Amino acid sequence: MLDTTVDNMIEEKPKIIARDVKVVYGDKEALRDVSLDVMDKTVTAFIGPSGCGKSTFLRCFNRMNDTIANCRVSGSLIYDGQEISAHDPVTLRARIGMVFQKPNPFPKSIYDNVAYGPRIHGLSKNKADLDGIVEKALRRGALWDEVKDRLHETGTGLSGGQQQRLCIARAIATEPEVLLMDEPCSALDPIATAQIEELINELKQSYSVVIVTHSMQQAARVSQKTAFFHLGNLVEYNDTGDIFTKPSDPRTESYITGRIG
Repeated sequence: MLDTTVDNMIEEKPKIIARDVKVVYGDKEALRDVSLDVMDKTVTAFIGPSGCGKSTFLRCFNRMNDTIANCRVSGSLIYDGQEISAHDPVTLRARIGMVFQKPNPFPKSIYDNVAYGPRIHGLSKNKADLDGIVEKALRRGALWDEVKDRLHETGTGLSGGQQQRLCIARAIATEPEVLLMDEPCSALDPIATAQIEELINELKQSYSVVIVTHSMQQAARVSQKTAFFHLGNLVEYNDTGDIFTKPSDPRTESYITGRIG
């Protein structure tokens, strides 16, 4: 019998390290002094009331806040041993993929939606190579069996849940290391939501997944780590089980029990 003690003692290194991150829009402070480590092959959930800063913090990871006028980000955000601000944004967004609140497939075929990223980043040598990348991404997005016979139909013709899975397949086609998901189920029905949650559980085998959600039940179902934000502050960050059963901050307990938010 193999001794796995040493392997079990080896801890994963953080995928993203945030220290004292502050975000200001004009003269409004949206986020202040946030510090946490995002671990690899783990689902991390950001929860909290609307306007508490959780989506703002998520967008720091792939420099999406750079596109917002009068937005200033300070503090330290390290990915792959380098400050995120030093990474080329286009390359960074291929390695840190993002899925948005509403499904947003391109007005192109299902195939071209998934092939778009690999094409612009030069990840395929030929058509057969690209075909393989598209199939692999659609399989990982739990969509291949439903669309394999209609890859050249438009992506916008799919159902809402299928469109969101297409967007996930598109995001992972460039082989990212981190997948950001900003309220990915808020526009979906319960059946489609369950499919996305099942997919998230599978994706954590290969990626670091960070999900913003208003649903505490969803956070409890899919995540291993949970961060609770309130009024621009990171109140508490811990194992999901501890956050929901024995929170250390009274504000967390008040939010979970419905007294605030």
